[in-house]
Amino acid sequence: MDDILGLPIPDAGPAFLAALAVHVPAGLMGVAGGAVAMLARKGGTVHRRAGRVYRWSLTAVFASMAVMAALRWQHTAHLFAIGCLAWTAMLTGYRSRHRRPRLHILGMGLSYIALLTGFYVDNGPHLPGWDRLPAWSHWVLPTMIGVPILLRALRIGRTGKGVTR
Repeated sequence: MDDILGLPIPDAGPAFLAALAVHVPAGLMGVAGGAVAMLARKGGTVHRRAGRVYRWSLTAVFASMAVMAALRWQHTAHLFAIGCLAWTAMLTGYRSRHRRPRLHILGMGLSYIALLTGFYVDNGPHLPGWDRLPAWSHWVLPTMIGVPILLRALRIGRTGKGVTR
């Protein structure tokens, strides 16, 4: 087991490391792109471009995660399940962006929560502060924080304020 920036990296061969080399920067871009899309004016150029960054980044995260999960299935099957949820929710949100804005908000929001959950479940035990929390909190905290924000966004979306073109 190797260590990079305090995070343990399994010695699972060159294919795993190549997938990880895609996974980490794609994950960082996805988190940033998703945050910008959430904060930008809905339907505007910034929202659409940041959403595109999020969509393609999450696709790269999903593909690289699938490779890493296949190579270490016994240790990462749960992360594969989280990744499937994140990618499916993102696709649902993306496909409903024009005709069903509330489903778009729901899908994209749930995919972002799942993305963060996967990160904290895998890395939380090794992160300062998070390493003091019980293991169950890595699974639950992203949802506990994200769902109220998502519900507020859905409430705003229902009134028409914030879901503009």
